Amino acid sequence: MRLKLTRALWTWAALLAVGLLFVIPLAAWQRGLGALVIAVLLLLVWLWAGRQAARHRQDLALADGASLPPAGYRQPVVLVCGDGLRSLFEMSRGDAITPRTTQRGCYLPVDDLDQLPRMVDGILAHRPHWSRQLCVLHVINPGEHADAGALAGQVRAFRHQLALARRRGGALPLLLATYLQSGQGTGSWFSWEAGGQQPVVREAGALAGLAEWQRQAPDHQGAAARLRSAVQLDGLARWLAENVLDHLVSRGTSDPACVATACAIALVPALPGRVAGNLWQHWLQERTALVEAPGREPGKGAALPLPDSLLALLPVTSQATPLRRAGLAALWLFVAAGLVAMASSAWQNTLLARQVSDDLRRYHDIPQPEHRDQPEFAQREAAMTVLREDAARLDAYYRHGEPLHLGLGLYQGERLRNLLLAAITAYRLPPKAPVVAKIPAPVRLDSLSLFAVGSAKLKPESTKVLINALVDIKAQPGWLIVIAGHTDATGNAEHNLELSRARAGAVRDWMQRMGDIPDSCFAVQGFGAQQPIASNDTEIGRAANRRVDIRLVPEVGACVPTAAAPDRKHQSHSAAFNL
Repeated sequence: MRLKLTRALWTWAALLAVGLLFVIPLAAWQRGLGALVIAVLLLLVWLWAGRQAARHRQDLALADGASLPPAGYRQPVVLVCGDGLRSLFEMSRGDAITPRTTQRGCYLPVDDLDQLPRMVDGILAHRPHWSRQLCVLHVINPGEHADAGALAGQVRAFRHQLALARRRGGALPLLLATYLQSGQGTGSWFSWEAGGQQPVVREAGALAGLAEWQRQAPDHQGAAARLRSAVQLDGLARWLAENVLDHLVSRGTSDPACVATACAIALVPALPGRVAGNLWQHWLQERTALVEAPGREPGKGAALPLPDSLLALLPVTSQATPLRRAGLAALWLFVAAGLVAMASSAWQNTLLARQVSDDLRRYHDIPQPEHRDQPEFAQREAAMTVLREDAARLDAYYRHGEPLHLGLGLYQGERLRNLLLAAITAYRLPPKAPVVAKIPAPVRLDSLSLFAVGSAKLKPESTKVLINALVDIKAQPGWLIVIAGHTDATGNAEHNLELSRARAGAVRDWMQRMGDIPDSCFAVQGFGAQQPIASNDTEIGRAANRRVDIRLVPEVGACVPTAAAPDRKHQSHSAAFNL
């Protein structure tokens, strides 16, 4: 691909990468750092592409003024190596070899076998869409070789270099060609396709079998000449099989077998570069006792013909132009970036749905508290605060549009927003916990400070003690004033029980009289010596047991003033409650 298209594709890829930085949720500093890294990488790629293009231009090594066919060229591009290159390309010794283009293909010379892989790299650097149009033509002329070992080494070297080139440039189908000097040179090509036993004669655009070609001789002299050519062809085919093809497919090397698509022989009247005592002469004399046919002097005839008629045998196809390839590459880069963006958006929407669903589940898993003092109330309030935050965020997306990393048609927030609003709307605060009044401690009065021994009549000096007791006892609606009398264990038990009840009643009468409190506010109990708080064996214990206890007990409907009571009494009653 041309340098401009390569750089344009890398620039397009960098722009798509920068776009992804804004699709994927990142912090501002992360986006800035990512953009800087992408810019540095793009600069390095630009420099690398320029150096690669310069190196490939050197690898191509075309003669000055020579150039490759245009990018839209569709015919086979043949790399020619081996024997007779200067005769094939009509160049004199010392001149630079230039490409040769015909109606059926373009031929590029490769002077040195070691340059074959570099030549392939250079061509594909400028025309990467030619990878299926490239093929190799290897010319082996037995008349130009006198040393069989040197020829075998040359064939094995070619096999190795072709294997290296195929690793870089695709299939590179192979075509083997041989030029044989013959007095009956006709310009025809005799080709053996892979697996074929008999040659096919290609002459003037027509195809014919060898036997048919012999029968088509114009006269007896022509028939004899064609018979002699057939013998030479058969011998040369066997020579090629023994000295060339075996080295291309043998297993004595690590290089893969190199099978030729076709092998072709052309009879020419003169063979430039032919040496005396060549391999073909020796083989012909040893096998057939024939002598090599005389030909013209080298350099006096026309240049060697190019095997245009054989190019149809090569399995080459053309590919799209560089601009179209670049367009397809840009499209695939866009599709890949789009898939990454959609995958990121899908993942972010999944995280959003998971978060909101977990918040809703956590809220619904907390039981509804009966009042606000329970620990579930604080947990439910915290969960509701989280739901309100989620709802506020989704509501902002609803009003102003969802962010890019949640968009691309994958946004699920509206469904979640409706679930959040339903949960928030249904939320109700539980009632406050009922206030339970604290029951005041009972007031304990010493019986001797109120009554004489064995008497239930209040002493005159007991008024101060009773008033102090009223300060500690505050009557109110719903509370019952319980007055309980107690004695020690001395004396008669029944008498003690009656005495304790009488003393409790005396205190009740005083409080009712002084505070004008309804009788329903009181409860009088006498326990005698049944509930001692100290031992009756000592005088101090018996003095502690002789007591009157006053306490408030919650009771529904207790101490409620009647509606028929006079205003004065009601006021007095209220005043007593507030003592």
